Amino acid sequence: MAYPRFPHLIWMTVLIMSMLAGCGKAPEPAAPLPLDTSVQKPPAADPSQPVASGNTPAAADIAAVAALNASFDPSRDPFADLETAKVEAKRGGKRILVDVGGEWCSWCHILDEFVGGDAQIRSFRDEHYVWVKVNYSEENENKAFLAQFPQIPGYPHLFVLDNDGKLLHSQLTAELEKGKGYDRKKFFDFLKQWAPPKV
Repeated sequence: MAYPRFPHLIWMTVLIMSMLAGCGKAPEPAAPLPLDTSVQKPPAADPSQPVASGNTPAAADIAAVAALNASFDPSRDPFADLETAKVEAKRGGKRILVDVGGEWCSWCHILDEFVGGDAQIRSFRDEHYVWVKVNYSEENENKAFLAQFPQIPGYPHLFVLDNDGKLLHSQLTAELEKGKGYDRKKFFDFLKQWAPPKV
């Protein structure tokens, strides 16, 4: 009886062919997952919780808050802006600073440049307040909105509100001026005096 010269090649060929035959088989389909038909509530920030709790605002909220102090825009609705400010103030444990003025007002621009150019004041303001610009101009005097506050003798004028929108203080900015600008110490003292108390 003649034996093959290389018996191990025969076994190797059989093994490879059986492995290749198994490769063509489709895997067993997984059991389908049951359909989730439960009602999904969209995530909502709780304004009573501070941002530090992890209750962070959405990008749209951040953009809305940034728009509150972008410019004195006669087309903006100050009632809606105040509602946005109240939500943000409650979320962050802040107060609201209402800045009444107009693009026509040179001292309003000086105030913007003063705050914008001082990182420490700007940082303190942003940490403790939501800054809301309310337009007063020939195009829109916002009489209905401003009627809820004391009469304004000059512009810009600042109102400090709590996070419910209740008036705490009416500030003449002329009292914070120095020369052709603002007195840094007086302005910073004003911000510190009306900042929300530390918890």
